[in-house]
Amino acid sequence: MTTYAVTGATGKLGRLVLDEMLEKVSPGDIVALARDPAALSDYAMKGVQVRQADYDDPASLDAALKGVDRVLLISGNAVGQRGRQHGNVIEAAKKNGVSYLAYTSILNARNSRLALAPEHKETEEILEKAGINHDVLRMPWYSDNYVGGLAPAIEQGAIYGAAGNGRFSTASRADLAAGAAAALVNGQGGDIYELAGDQSWTMDDFAAEVSKHSGKPVKYVNQSEADFAKTLEGAGLPPPIAAMLASTSYLAGHGELYNDERQLSRLSGRPTTPIGESIRQALG
Repeated sequence: MTTYAVTGATGKLGRLVLDEMLEKVSPGDIVALARDPAALSDYAMKGVQVRQADYDDPASLDAALKGVDRVLLISGNAVGQRGRQHGNVIEAAKKNGVSYLAYTSILNARNSRLALAPEHKETEEILEKAGINHDVLRMPWYSDNYVGGLAPAIEQGAIYGAAGNGRFSTASRADLAAGAAAALVNGQGGDIYELAGDQSWTMDDFAAEVSKHSGKPVKYVNQSEADFAKTLEGAGLPPPIAAMLASTSYLAGHGELYNDERQLSRLSGRPTTPIGESIRQALG
C-alpha cells in the first residue's frame, strides 16, 4: 500500500488536489496535512487521514509524515518565510524515508524576475541538496486570480494593467490540481515541469472575453508600471501588494508569464481551461 500526503491541504489548491486524489486512490491512502485538522472534517468523513502539521513546527511535520511514501509539498503563503518553512517539510520527509516529493514552484523559477521567484528557487535548491527523489511542478499565475473580481471592471468598462501586448499562459487551480495529483501518483522523479495553460492570451484578449460574456463593452487600458501601482492603491490595495502586482503585470509584458510547451495538459491527461471559459464560469 502506498500512502500519499498533501501539505497545505486546507488551501484552495490543496482541497482541489484532495478531490483529484479521491478519484485516483483509496481515501485511507491519502494523508491531508493542516494546521487546523478541523478545517478538513469534510474530508475526514470521506475516510481521508487528516493530520496536524505546521510548516513552522518541525516536530509536527515529523509526526505527520510517519509512514508516508509520497508527498506533495504545496508552497506556503508566508512571503519571506517560505524557504525556511519548505526546508522544514523537506527535512521531515527525508527523516521519514519519503520515496518521492513533488513541489509546487513558480514558472521558470531559476531565471524568473518575478518578486515571488527567489523563495521558490531557494526551495528547489534545498530539494536538490537533500537528495530526495523529486519532481518540480513550476506553476503559472492562476486564471482564478484574474477572473475573481470582474464586477468593477465591467461597471467601469475598463481593465487596467501594465502588460502591453505580453502573453499570459495561465491555468485554473483545478487544472493545476489535476496535474499535481497526477505527479503525486505517477511521478518518477528527476523532472521539472513548466505547467502553463495550453492557450496564452493578452490583456486585450482578456477584455474582449469579458465583453463577450458580460454583454457590456470592456476595454483594456495599458499603463506604466508606476501608474498601474497607483491605480491598484486607489482600489484599496496596500502599497507593497500594489507594487508587486504592478511589477508582475509589467514583467508579463516581457515574457515572464508565458510558456507554450503545454506540459500541464500532458501531465494531467486533459486540456486546460481556456481563459474565456474561466471568465464565463466566474460571471455565472
